[in-house]
Amino acid sequence: MTSHLMNTYGRLPIALSHGRGCRVWDTEGREYLDGLAGIAVNTLGHGHPKLVPALQDQVAKMIHCSNYYAAPLQETLATKLCELSGLDAVFFCSTGLEANEGAIKIARKFGHDRGIDQPEIIVYDKAFHGRSIATLSATGNPKVQAGFGPLVEGFVRIALNDLDAVREVARTRPNVVAIFLETIQGEGGINPTHIDTLRGLRQICDEQNWLLMLDEVQCGIGRTGRWFAHQWAGIQPDVMPLAKGLGSGVPIGAIVAGPRAKDVLQPGNHGTTFGGNPLAMRAGIETLRIMEEDGLMANAAAMGDRLRSRLTEGLGALAGFKEIRGQGLMIGIELDRNCSELLLKAAQAGLLMSITADTVIRLLPPLIINAAEIDEIADILVPLVRDFLAAAQP
Repeated sequence: MTSHLMNTYGRLPIALSHGRGCRVWDTEGREYLDGLAGIAVNTLGHGHPKLVPALQDQVAKMIHCSNYYAAPLQETLATKLCELSGLDAVFFCSTGLEANEGAIKIARKFGHDRGIDQPEIIVYDKAFHGRSIATLSATGNPKVQAGFGPLVEGFVRIALNDLDAVREVARTRPNVVAIFLETIQGEGGINPTHIDTLRGLRQICDEQNWLLMLDEVQCGIGRTGRWFAHQWAGIQPDVMPLAKGLGSGVPIGAIVAGPRAKDVLQPGNHGTTFGGNPLAMRAGIETLRIMEEDGLMANAAAMGDRLRSRLTEGLGALAGFKEIRGQGLMIGIELDRNCSELLLKAAQAGLLMSITADTVIRLLPPLIINAAEIDEIADILVPLVRDFLAAAQP
């Protein structure tokens, strides 16, 4: 059958129909364990019995309202995000790309307000911040950028976890105004920024009066066992883009800002049609409430430990296995060769996951996952990887 969709995705031959908890079914009736959660989006899994009635209630009341008017649900969610982060103010949008684009705008205006006409932002190799022209310019993936030049100027790229490179940039480039990075790189292969690096970056930004902007779009909202991944380092950013898991499937994004950044944008500087709509706000409010009620951050930490232990036990001695990275329920298994073929093989075995950076198996299951389901992921994945490594030569 001819498709009228643009050919932008290399899709698997599966069409999902419905889900319950950590399981989904396709249109042919086949069942899968969801180890991807819509790429870290379905925090509460599928059809959550506390979330569904709340969203049904909100749909019956109001789905969308223009930002011309006061927005009580925005105030409620913003207050909660500031309470959890220790930051001061929030701007709501609809996607992680928009949140990251807004962060770039904040950094540039922060520079202009200080009299810097050509502000620059430090960004990182293997980073992924989105696919708009500005965010793909900040992204450190040549394949994502190919064919879309000229890229936006004003980004200085360095290697992750290299504080000396940051200090050298501070010494040689007077127009730098911000550092922009993922606390844990997602699309780049589940590459964590080290705790000492995060603390060092915070110190450098304070010394230089730069903005520390931490992209928590994929690693935030409890996924690592803390509300935000940078909290493991005991620091606070100046700007924190959020999205994905905040709405449990309803599109939502947010920019959370601290004292140095919260007043940079003024009326007329930035805006959005759909951002902060009542449905998305209700989804965010209920997601955070349910996470607290059901102890899902502690569950993410415990289940992540269990999964890493099972995977290490099953794969650790294999030739071709390199390492397991990540924290909580954000896990990457790196092999020494391209393993893209495992995507379909895992689905055929009843597990949804992803392959990123060509050689990294990425697991991002819903935060509601239980021990039996964690064991099921390992029971499916370990034999697949064993057979793959045994059959394929690098």
